[in-house]
Amino acid sequence: MALTAKDLEKVQSKLDDDYRIELVDGEISLMSPSGYESDEVALEFGRQVANWVRTRQLGRVTGAGAGFSLPNADTRAPDVSFVRAERLRRSPQRFATLAPDLMVEVKSPTDRLSALRAKIDNFLAQGTQVGILINPEQRWLEVRRIGEEWQRFVDGDILTLPDVLPGWEVAVSSLWPLVFE
Repeated sequence: MALTAKDLEKVQSKLDDDYRIELVDGEISLMSPSGYESDEVALEFGRQVANWVRTRQLGRVTGAGAGFSLPNADTRAPDVSFVRAERLRRSPQRFATLAPDLMVEVKSPTDRLSALRAKIDNFLAQGTQVGILINPEQRWLEVRRIGEEWQRFVDGDILTLPDVLPGWEVAVSSLWPLVFE
């Protein structure tokens, strides 16, 4: 029997707060907390997007705790997401019942790149316009759009996303954690 988003909420309410769960193909997927560095990178990416979006009232930016009930009945939570204001006028109390316009996954030491790429491809198939995979350990990120190949960015590159965030840009090197000497 395939589980639903309501079943997922019931299970989540019984788990310790340290775990995140997703509903993938009717089955619950349990995820441990992310690595410190990867969470810091996700927060920095989200902060840079949110600072741009909020002052212009372009939409909503969320972190890994925000779930999306996708058209295929999966309930997934990217590390960072953006939804245009015209698609989500008010924040829902529960899961958002749409695919975000932009979703970001940040690789933790225990994550497999193939699994993260598959998750991004799943979001794209459900209506997300842009998916980003960030690899802090190797200091690169990749951008994927539906029907296009992955495009890699490294230190020295400037990332722009004119299709979802016109005018926004970020230096890839600014995403990495600071080192205090």
